[in-house]
Amino acid sequence: MRKDADNFISSAEYDLHTAVHMLDTGRYIYVIFVCHLSIEKMLKALAAEVTDKTPPKTHNLIYLTKLAEIHFNDEHFEFISKLNNASVVTRYPEDFEKLIEAFPKNIAADYLQKTREIVEWLKQNEKLKK
Repeated sequence: MRKDADNFISSAEYDLHTAVHMLDTGRYIYVIFVCHLSIEKMLKALAAEVTDKTPPKTHNLIYLTKLAEIHFNDEHFEFISKLNNASVVTRYPEDFEKLIEAFPKNIAADYLQKTREIVEWLKQNEKLKK
């Protein structure tokens, strides 16, 4: 496995642990943000293996999915799309109070659970077994 891919995987796992701590401390917007980072890094690990190059500096999960040649099931792809859109507003909120209202604990916990499922699924990809 490429060193950068291995680093992306380690960092993605670190981010998942961070998301748990953010949930436990009531920092729900950051749960969403860090969930995005975790999946982004897993996709970059796979993209590095597929292209044999350092992946581009992008946050776009849909682009990275294509680059990594990943075929999500419909439910996972729908979540990836939703997370991709949510990450923009968590990075650059127009109305911070509305953002806080949009991501209460139950929604943040749901994002975290789905992110865990996807990260674990991605880690099983054959391209990472080299």
